[in-house]
Amino acid sequence: MGMSDAKAIGRVLIAFDGSEDSIKAIKLAGSITSKSKMRFTVVHVYTSPSIRFSAASGMPMVDYKALEDAKKEDAKRLLAKGLQLAEGVGIQAAGELIEAPSVVEAIVEFATKEKADLIIVGTRGMTGFKKLLLGSVSSGLVNHAPCNVLIAR
Repeated sequence: MGMSDAKAIGRVLIAFDGSEDSIKAIKLAGSITSKSKMRFTVVHVYTSPSIRFSAASGMPMVDYKALEDAKKEDAKRLLAKGLQLAEGVGIQAAGELIEAPSVVEAIVEFATKEKADLIIVGTRGMTGFKKLLLGSVSSGLVNHAPCNVLIAR
């Protein structure tokens, strides 16, 4: 099998969570030379807050909807930032916002549905409170993605 047998890369997904490493993923996408023939999508997966509280403890009821809305607004802002960064490196990308409990599963499903040829992801994601664990995400994608995965370092 020669190099010419390799399928041309058409659809590229860039996993973005706002972390330094996911910004590197966008920059890496921008450095791909034949990008004129590629369709890029910046994908941001966010998880809804799951709240556990006991009525017996006398805890005040949490306004769940307000929390969900705030989370979604944050996610939209992050995705917009990702798209802006992509434009900055010469990529006209579509944006995809997905609310899901598992980042890996959501990206794998989306990549399968979209028949993606390549997923570009950072090494590690957010730390601390905003943990999206791109470390586990990048290794999860390597193991489960339906296509090639390029990891930005």
